[in-house]
Amino acid sequence: MHLLRPFVLSVLLFVIILHAPSPSAAADTLRRGHALAGHDKLVSGNGKFALSFFQLQTGASYYLGICFDKVPVLTPVWTANRDNPISNSTSPELIISGDGNMVVLAQGTTIWSTRANTTTNDTVAVLLGNGNLVLRSSSNPSLTFWESFDYPTDTMLPGVKIGWNKVTGLNRRLVSRKNSIDLSSGLYSSRMDHDGVGRMMWNSSSMYWSSTWNGRFFSAIPEMSAGSSIANQTFVDNDQELYYTYNIFDERIIIACVLDVSGRNQVRVWTGQDWMTVNNQPAQQCDVYAVCGPFTICSESTSDADPFCNCMRGFSLKSPADWEIEDRTGGCIRNTPLNCGVDHGNETVVADKFYPMPGIRLPQDGRQTMPNVSSANECAQVCLSNCSCTAYSYGKDGCSIWHGDLLNVATDGNQEMIYLRLAAKELETGKGNRTAMIIGVAIGTSIVALVFILLIVIWRRNGKWSRPTVGNDQGSVGIIAFKNADLQDATKKFSEKLGAGGFGSVFKGFLSDSIAIAVKRLDGDRQGEKQFRAEVNSIGVIQHINLVKLIGFCCEGDRRLLVYEYMPNGSLDSHLFQSCGTVLDWNMRYQIALGVARGLGYLHHGCRDCIIHCDIKPQNILLDASFVPKIADFGMAKLLGREFSRVVTTMRGTVGYLAPEWISGMPITPKIDVYSYGMVLLEIVSGKRNCVEHSSSHTEGQGDYLPVQVAHKLLHGDILSIVDANLHGEVNIEEAERVCKVACWCIQDLESDRPTMIEVVQFLEGICELEMPPMPRLLSAIAGSSLHHTRV
Repeated sequence: MHLLRPFVLSVLLFVIILHAPSPSAAADTLRRGHALAGHDKLVSGNGKFALSFFQLQTGASYYLGICFDKVPVLTPVWTANRDNPISNSTSPELIISGDGNMVVLAQGTTIWSTRANTTTNDTVAVLLGNGNLVLRSSSNPSLTFWESFDYPTDTMLPGVKIGWNKVTGLNRRLVSRKNSIDLSSGLYSSRMDHDGVGRMMWNSSSMYWSSTWNGRFFSAIPEMSAGSSIANQTFVDNDQELYYTYNIFDERIIIACVLDVSGRNQVRVWTGQDWMTVNNQPAQQCDVYAVCGPFTICSESTSDADPFCNCMRGFSLKSPADWEIEDRTGGCIRNTPLNCGVDHGNETVVADKFYPMPGIRLPQDGRQTMPNVSSANECAQVCLSNCSCTAYSYGKDGCSIWHGDLLNVATDGNQEMIYLRLAAKELETGKGNRTAMIIGVAIGTSIVALVFILLIVIWRRNGKWSRPTVGNDQGSVGIIAFKNADLQDATKKFSEKLGAGGFGSVFKGFLSDSIAIAVKRLDGDRQGEKQFRAEVNSIGVIQHINLVKLIGFCCEGDRRLLVYEYMPNGSLDSHLFQSCGTVLDWNMRYQIALGVARGLGYLHHGCRDCIIHCDIKPQNILLDASFVPKIADFGMAKLLGREFSRVVTTMRGTVGYLAPEWISGMPITPKIDVYSYGMVLLEIVSGKRNCVEHSSSHTEGQGDYLPVQVAHKLLHGDILSIVDANLHGEVNIEEAERVCKVACWCIQDLESDRPTMIEVVQFLEGICELEMPPMPRLLSAIAGSSLHHTRV
């Protein structure tokens, strides 16, 4: 799937060899009883690669990874713990554990492990000259138990195979990093599918580039037909494997194929001074799916320095800071909310208007054709009558309207026209408005001068500056301190109740700029104001795409309220168990399972302090407008402290998710969340609740308890029979089986037998393969002797 452009590489060859690294005398092997820590490193025998702990920035988290040792620019080519960075306050180390595996430890906690089935006690870790880190027998070097080439991250070194091991099911693929300063998994992936077609995907769901091997080269890269003077490329498809790889003739050449943050496969060569990109696939940046995020226009730039992403009219960058580090997934947001669906009281409001955008490529996602519409005006009215409609187009194919975010809009010079829906004030022009602007500036200047004079008077009178008390003062992390009266108004005196739980009730509200919010009114919390504010600030810094964002709080007297972003699609349980909810298709369910795992992995391993949620269940998994899952109530453990366990155990509906050790009164660890998550996975697959009390009947020996059903069906290869009937069989059986295996590992009796949430993410992403899990003893007791001591 990569092109090594012959002419460019031949010209660079002489320069590259002049700057090639010389062999290193440093050790390339880690043995049992020794540790790699601090500034230690393993260096390959040829001096080309080094394995060490590193930081992308001073004070940032630590990663264990392989880099080019002689390249002065830090260039990771493989990372062990990309989704589980280690706090800079700890001192991590890499060791060979008692069972012969490579293990990364931080303060006694296992951060990463090879989890290989070693059959000898003389294993060693060796960094080979091609950059492959292998775990093998010291007495029999040909006996390899694990190798990093089987688990590439975002870089394909020479010798790496992208594709499938048909025997073991191992899937080797590339996954982009999140941004320029974060090595965690991004949204883009590059893979070789079972049909022999190389594909590049966004969010594992939307394909934006593909190519087929025709016997000599990939069809979408005809330049490959000329061959290469420095590398050979191989495509293999036999009974054992299906993969693509390449190898270079001169190992002194420093070259790598990288799936970039921008979503393109890039061939990069080190010239001795800098990295040079000699090929991009797709060739056009705007062909990458959602490369600029929602409500943006992608324009092909003439140079790398030119901006290629711009916000649409009436929109601004959602996060300029993220764009600075090449993370454009947030795209742009409206400057002014649409008027549709907003109660303006007695105020006369001008209807939304449309802004024409000619010469662009129309977005395909969210498009709905309206066959009975016969004119452009009628098409516009159809859009205006639907509050979720964001744009329309009327042309040779008739009327089309778009709902939700607009993605993949690009300039391409064609004759297509799309009309973007905006609030009327965004399109105001003319002399009257210029006059109003001039008057406004004059008035504003006068007000600023008056305020300045008043401040001087106050300062002179009091001898110091006094800080006024306001209702929306910002905390150190940008969390807003609201007044109770403001939240009373925002929620219309808490009139629209969204739900209730053991912590209190949740109400819907709107801020002054029509932004929907969810206000949680805590019951029974008696923390002092100083302590409560400190806890809220600590929760405020915890931000992740799969965690509900805390906007602010209120702390007046004994009132304790938390203000969160509003989730328009409600909780997961309403879609799984209630007829009024949307039936989630399999892909949505799989992405929800993966998103929740990532959120929990962040809470357990990505925060300064490990946060145990303690109440993972479908009711606490909320869905945004795009059905992206977000974990709610993740800060309750911090806020409620010692009383938390008492509160949770009395909450309705939680009993089916409690780990055995918690029920028995033992100390809790993050593995209680893993257990609860496993139960949620079973419900996502089946669409049924896991509690025995919800079962309709009990068959002799096996029972109707959902976990027992899944264990039994997994053992007999009949997963489809327990998949939610609402899916009508439209499910990826391989993924469903993987989810069920993960779930059964998560609900093991002993917490030591359960995976970490980071490992769960890797399992679901297909990075690591899973064995059949053993039947938990508690489930065996329920299932009866017929399943006792079997493996599911």
